[in-house]
Amino acid sequence: MWLREGFFRWLLPAAFLLPLWLLIGWGVTGAGGWAFLLLIIAMPSVFVGQLLLTLLVRSRPSVRASRAVSWWDVAGFTLWHGLTIAIGFFPQQWFGLLLAGAIATGLAMFWLMLWQLWSEAKGGGGTVRFFARTATASSVDARSRVATDDEVFIIREKPGADG
Repeated sequence: MWLREGFFRWLLPAAFLLPLWLLIGWGVTGAGGWAFLLLIIAMPSVFVGQLLLTLLVRSRPSVRASRAVSWWDVAGFTLWHGLTIAIGFFPQQWFGLLLAGAIATGLAMFWLMLWQLWSEAKGGGGTVRFFARTATASSVDARSRVATDDEVFIIREKPGADG
């Protein structure tokens, strides 16, 4: 459980630290001008992608209740963050493969987050069931109640009060 809670806390700082790592890695390794052009695209993409994934994870009722991500999330974020960190080393031979893997994993994570969110909503993971139960109970109460003359209020406006 502590690992899943740790990932829950890591998601938001990762949106800032992973792009920063790419910039630091580029500066340390001296990867050159071609890599800087990649950074112009990669840093905002990683930032926005991580924020979007964090939003999708935190919008699930089970994650909000337990303040811990699922094991699917742990596996997916471990792979995606690991590939992103590996790209920050700018390895000459493996760079293209790592970049393609990180992009594919990021897209797969997006669909995994949507699938988990949809599964919880469809299965009544908490929020949907609560609102359905509340709406049903209030509509039954309203129909079963009959108004009496004591409960009817008539408000009359005095002519000329406003003008």
